[in-house]
Amino acid sequence: MPSKSAPPAGLLRNAALFLDFDGTLVELAARPELVAVDARLASLLERLAKTLSGRVAIVSGRPVAGIVGLFGPLPLTIAGSHGLEVRWHDGTKTLPERPGALDRILSDMKHFATATSGLLVEEKPFGAALHYRAAPDMHDAAHALARSLAAETGLHVQTGKMMVELRLGGADKGTALHRLMERSPMAGHRPIFLGDDDTDEPAMVAAEALGGAGILVGEARPSSASYRLPGVAATLDWLEAACEHAA
Repeated sequence: MPSKSAPPAGLLRNAALFLDFDGTLVELAARPELVAVDARLASLLERLAKTLSGRVAIVSGRPVAGIVGLFGPLPLTIAGSHGLEVRWHDGTKTLPERPGALDRILSDMKHFATATSGLLVEEKPFGAALHYRAAPDMHDAAHALARSLAAETGLHVQTGKMMVELRLGGADKGTALHRLMERSPMAGHRPIFLGDDDTDEPAMVAAEALGGAGILVGEARPSSASYRLPGVAATLDWLEAACEHAA
């Protein structure tokens, strides 16, 4: 596997910046609600949005409301639920219809989770995630349940780091990036996407296809990214330096 170099500090000049959240801007936590946004990160996102004239978006598996709750009223575009929902920088929202099968899926996942210590069910607007970070030996059983429920309901199986999710299909982080790039202020600029997980790979591919680049955050692995940063701390350092170069 060829090694990837660190991105150059000048990469954000004339760029549109797309950022995954968990594992990229903040360290992964045992439970999603344990993550917090500190003053450094909030200030950095505000400076980036100002320097890039609003060309900054968070693209996350978390729902839009969850990201807004963590950052507050920053004027950022947010694509949540793997791109199924978008809150544009002007506050307007684009939402699909909630899947009718979701209540049944949540009930089955919660029943499954009560039988094993360490399993966590995360309810989302358009899906449900089963986390097994605290019970890694449940990987196979969790994925088997997700596949079974997907076959019965027609919902999409989304894998990630120590989790498996069932959600409404028809979108991923790659389609989200393409969608965001079609509108001002992103249109006409090079997309740069930073992410750490398998769920971020479609956005890496989309960024490269549109003349930009992907940046993998974390340990080296096969990826469509052009560059790599070793972790969250290095990512924040690089974003601060790149913001200065872009100013």
